[in-house]
This record gives sequence, structure tokens and C-alpha cells, in this order.
Amino acid sequence: MYRYDEFDQTLVDERVAQFRGQVERRLSGELTEEQFRPLRLMNGLYLQLHAYMLRVAIPYGTLASKQMRMLAHIARKYDKGYGHFTTRQNIQYNWPKLHEVPDLLADLATVEMHAIQTSGNCIRNVTSDQFAGVAATELEDPRVYCEIIRQWSTFHPEFSFLPRKFKIAVTGAPDDRAAVKVHDIGLFLRRGENDEIGFEVIVGGGLGRTPVIGKTIRQFLPKQHLLSYLEAILRVYNMLGRRDNLYKARIKILVNSVGAEEFARLVEEEWQHLKDGPLHLPQEEIARIHAYFEPPQYETLPNDNEELRKAKLNEPEFGQWVDTNVSEHKVPGYAIVNISLKPIGGIPGDIEADQMDVVADLAEKFSLDELRATHEQNLVLPNVKLSDLYAVWQGLKGAGLATANLGLISDMITCPGLDYCNLANARSIPVAQRISERFADIKRQKDVGELKLKISGCINACGHHHVGNIGILGVDKKGTEFYQITLGGSATEDAAVGKILGPAFAYDDVVDAVENVVATYIDIREDDETFNQTVARVGIKPFKEKLYAAH
Repeated sequence: MYRYDEFDQTLVDERVAQFRGQVERRLSGELTEEQFRPLRLMNGLYLQLHAYMLRVAIPYGTLASKQMRMLAHIARKYDKGYGHFTTRQNIQYNWPKLHEVPDLLADLATVEMHAIQTSGNCIRNVTSDQFAGVAATELEDPRVYCEIIRQWSTFHPEFSFLPRKFKIAVTGAPDDRAAVKVHDIGLFLRRGENDEIGFEVIVGGGLGRTPVIGKTIRQFLPKQHLLSYLEAILRVYNMLGRRDNLYKARIKILVNSVGAEEFARLVEEEWQHLKDGPLHLPQEEIARIHAYFEPPQYETLPNDNEELRKAKLNEPEFGQWVDTNVSEHKVPGYAIVNISLKPIGGIPGDIEADQMDVVADLAEKFSLDELRATHEQNLVLPNVKLSDLYAVWQGLKGAGLATANLGLISDMITCPGLDYCNLANARSIPVAQRISERFADIKRQKDVGELKLKISGCINACGHHHVGNIGILGVDKKGTEFYQITLGGSATEDAAVGKILGPAFAYDDVVDAVENVVATYIDIREDDETFNQTVARVGIKPFKEKLYAAH
């Protein structure tokens, strides 16, 4: 795990002091809200429907137990006792008081955390695979390159005021768990000629009112050219991206307007001025950062644990949790534990301060002092011995964190919606709660199988509804909440934008509509088809006919 050096700590401490002065001037009336707005956004502070909201950065989703304990402390002292994990592997606090935010940020700085570049038209928190470093199939740990990008992009003078916000994701595994193709820049670690490992560069992905799957503009980029090539992309975007229209300012609009081939040509042309300059990334620097992510000292353990087998048989609830929420680790004798933040009837992504402390304790005792936040609003303990799984489960169960629904229909991505956000058209949270209650029976969920359901309260798509197997979008019809349904979306390596089924459903009808879609899938699926495989085979017509005939 990366640790701050004196430059990192100084930078963050100075920013806290600067913001303290800015807040004091706002509270005294020296700054108007309009003057204060760009200053607070640079520090991750939004003004929402009812209060300020602070977004805290968790670079590439990696946390130590002391940092999680600090997040719990923040929730208790400065908020209402909980936090909300987001799709950028960050955490949000929905109720901080403005005069206390500088103290909050100062507390965060004591554990190497901050809220810098979590908002505004800059390069946001770089995200990655939550299984980075422990996935059995990855080429290399992508967090090394996330950290290099973080250091390059933080306070970059040329990219602090881009046409629009900018998001980068990196993965090292063939299974995309980071939604790489729906980012402004997505990077896949790939093996090229002579066994060299480099990057496939994908540009122009994004959701919002114009959902687009990114285009590959370079099949293979050697590692030493990573920063210079990214700089070339950002320069082209900064020069040609639209600033006259907020809705047409993202890089996806630029790539689509000039075409992927022409955009690639422009980047290559700009890159010629940069590739052999000071941004050249020497192997020594890669090795220096890599040292922070060296694997921990794993024990030599068998990959078959008799006690685990017995525990699964003796306690079916535990066995169900293992089968659903535990993933394969690259090291024999270890497992990856996924902690669902989607309890039945709960608010997806929310976690109470006491629960944060429990997770921190479990990470320290059983996961080599490390945990992860995922873009699907869950948590991960990446290094748990097979022999410790039962103890971990007991700890999670006692804290209300042992819901065995990972990847199932109740494991939804959901934005805060109209309960918090002043951009939303409709509520998201109550819809998610009602759907999870409708499908509360875990046997029923398992019969349905893996199904990614995603909900957004407006077209900005913070809930990634476009790439849900089932997507739900809240829309406003003359002051009344309605919900549009899409089918067949995916955020993985086979990324796709879902297709709209038809007219939107009223708030009271949307859960029934989802149940109808699921029932249709169960009726027409063949063998072990997933939901998306069935949609790909038959199209949306059978779903549409049954849904609107019943409505």
C-alpha cells in the first residue's frame, strides 16, 4: 500500500490550511456562495438538497484499517453516524457542517487521506479492480500504475480546469471489474510482443445523457510511455473539447465528433513532442512505486481446508455466504472476502460508523491490515486465510454485514437520488429497497442467478443504469416520478449500453415491472444462460410484450 512521503503530507496539510481560510471568509460574508463554489469543489465539498456533502478520495479503492477507523470517526463526529460508498471507490458524507469541514479534513490528513480532486473539472480519483494484486488471472497489479497516474495528475497545472470532469480506470485482469470501457480513459494491462507487458488504451467512454462505450486508440503502449501518452490525450482534449456547452464537453463527445481514428491521429501527433521528454517513465521509477505494492508475507498453506468444509456443512448459512461472497485468491490457502453493503431493505452503499470499526478490526486481524472499496459500492477483505473464513463471517454477521447476495439482483448499484441530490428527477433509494424486499428470499435470488441491476435518479447516470443488465432511470413527468427500464447493458469486458424497453413506469408500478422482466427471463432462458445471454439471443421483444401486456 502506498505511503505518503514528506511532499505528499506537506501538500495535503497546506491544502487543509488554505481551505480553512477560505471557509472562514465564506462564513464571515467576505466570499459569496458563488465565489466560494469553485473553492469548495476543489476540496470535494458539494451543496446538495439539504446540506453540504463531502466526498473523500480513496485512491484505487485501497484502505488500511487505521484509515477505515478514521472514516468511522468522521461519521460519528462530523456527520450522522454513517457514510456512503460510491462508484468511484470513494466515500461520501451527506451532513457535514461547513464550519467543521476544515477540522474534518485535518483529521483525514493524519491518516494520509484527503478530498482533493474528488469534484470539479479535473482528473478525478483513479479507480481500479478491487481484486488488484490478489486476482489469480491478472498480469500485474494495476494499482502501481494508478498511483503513478495519481502523482502525475494531482494539481497538474495544465489539467486543473478541463472542459469537464475526467475519469481514468486501470485493470490488470482479463475480467473487467473496474468498468474500464465506460471511462474517459480506460487502461487494460496487456501482453505484447516478446512477452512485454504494456497497455491497451481506450478513450471516450462514459455514461450520462449520452452513454458511449470507449474506443481503443492504441492496442499496445509500452509502460515507459504511459504518462507522455496520457498527457497527449489530455492536451488534445483540453485544446479541442467544447467549453460552450456543458452537455457536450466530455471527451466522449469529442471522440465521436472527430472519429476514433482521427482522434488517435491527433494524439499520436501530439505525442511525438512528448514521448522522449521528461515524462518518459523509467523502469527505476516503476520499480520504486511497485515496491509499495509488494505482496505481503503469505504463509505456505494448503488450498484444501477440512475445517472449512465441515463448517459449511454444519452451518448452511455460512456455506451459502462462502459460495456467494468469497472469491478465488492467487495464493493457495487464502481467499478474497466480499462484504455486501446491500442488506435486504437497506440503502445500497451505506455503512454505519460501528460497522466501519468492525470491518477495520477484521482487516487488521484477518486480512493483513488491508481492505478495498469497490465501484459496485461494496467492500473487500483481500487476504483472508481459508481457515479464518468462519471467524470473519461471524464478525460480519454480528455487525449486520454478512448478506450473501454478491452479484445477485439485490446487490444493486444505486445513486442517492432525490433523497439527497438536487440534480435528481426521482428517488432511487426507496426503489432499491423495495426491489430487494421483493426478492428477499435468497433461494429465489440464486435461482435467478447473476444479475446486475443499476438505478439512477436522473440522466447523469451516477447509478450506472445504462450498463445494468437491468437498468432503471428516474424521469420527471410533470412533477411525478417515473422510471424507464433498459435491458442488456454491461460494464464488464463485453461492455454494452442497455436498450430501452418502452414507456416509463410510475413509482408504484416499477417494482412489479422489474419482477415481470425477471419472470420472463426465467420462463425463456435456456440451460445455464445468464440474463444478458438470454437478452442477446431473443432480443428485448419478448420482455416488452409480456411487460406491457401485463401493465
